[in-house]
Amino acid sequence: MKILVAPLNWGLGHASRCVPLVQRLLDEGHEVVLGGDGDSLTLLRKHFPKLRYTYLAPLNLRYSAGHRQVGAMLKAIPKIVLWSMKDHAMLQAILREESFGQVISDNRFGLHNKQVACIYITHQLHIMLPKGWRWAEGIASRIHARIYTRFNRVWVPDYEEKEKSLSGELGHTGAAVEYIGPLSRFPSNPKMPDNPSYSVVAVLSGLEPHRTMLEKEIIARYTGQEERVLIVQGLMSRPNTRIKRGNLTIVPYLGDAELISALMGAKHIIVRSGYSTIMDLEALGVMAKAELIPTPGQPEQEYLAHFIAEKYTKK
Repeated sequence: MKILVAPLNWGLGHASRCVPLVQRLLDEGHEVVLGGDGDSLTLLRKHFPKLRYTYLAPLNLRYSAGHRQVGAMLKAIPKIVLWSMKDHAMLQAILREESFGQVISDNRFGLHNKQVACIYITHQLHIMLPKGWRWAEGIASRIHARIYTRFNRVWVPDYEEKEKSLSGELGHTGAAVEYIGPLSRFPSNPKMPDNPSYSVVAVLSGLEPHRTMLEKEIIARYTGQEERVLIVQGLMSRPNTRIKRGNLTIVPYLGDAELISALMGAKHIIVRSGYSTIMDLEALGVMAKAELIPTPGQPEQEYLAHFIAEKYTKK
């Protein structure tokens, strides 16, 4: 079967969790075509350089520099709607040129079509909003439900059992969905490196300007300290050159094997509390040494940081 796999370009998490999915499809003998835009598509292409790919509608958003994102998100709504309509039209054009047996969309709202079986991947069935806007969470969740019910199937990358869940309330609302288990591009509990290179590893992700702001905070925190610190910027489109500043090493991105080794060997890990990051840390068995920092004004990351911290405190 020919299958189009297309993740949302909002940080790298949507693409990274599609890596094991694409590999599974290839192992089953399917023909996979990659779709998307920006760094998200770049990440998939680096993992699967021999696969065909097609560009879809670009989505270029930025957060506000402050701790509240309500204004920025409200302003972005028309842009998101237009982007979704463009994605939908581009999928129609693609299907006029060639046939697909399946389209798998990771949070790309517009990739549904009655001519082909379309699957929607999300971990956020329940939409969380900032304080002062909690009254609108039900409305937002119903709007999202109207979007994903246009697809033939909905996959949630989590355990169905609530006691094992990594997404908590976000992914368990009683909706008619399929739980496919966590998706991580990393193998479960790999071997610990013999000679760890860094005691602190920070892996950055997400929209600007907060990705850069966190990078600057980490540099300020550790410059001149004894710890050897690795900062992975999460910038797939930059040349992969290393910058050394005393005890700090800064790289745009790392291949999976090198990143796994760095995370396994670190004494302390600093990451955003995005869901794909949490699935990766869980796969490696390193969650207990992770400092989860939510993106300011992103309620689902704030919830996940608290939920995971509480979960591991009980262990």
